Amino acid sequence: METHEYPNGEITILWKPKLCVHAAVCVKTLSKVYNPKARPWIKTENATTQELIEQVAKCPSGALSIKKEPNNFE
Repeated sequence: METHEYPNGEITILWKPKLCVHAAVCVKTLSKVYNPKARPWIKTENATTQELIEQVAKCPSGALSIKKEPNNFE
């Protein structure tokens, strides 16, 4: 399945567009990170790692997920 990766140095946000139901929970929750009109549309540098983790947990479709970098979360 097509997956796009957006790293911030501690974690990587994984986005699977075919799973997205466009509920816009991400855009409403962290508009400084998620902007569908921009490229790349996810700018992880605009939030803390904890904010990103909490927001991704709210994705209703599972299109967004987190990959933790092994050196930062052992």
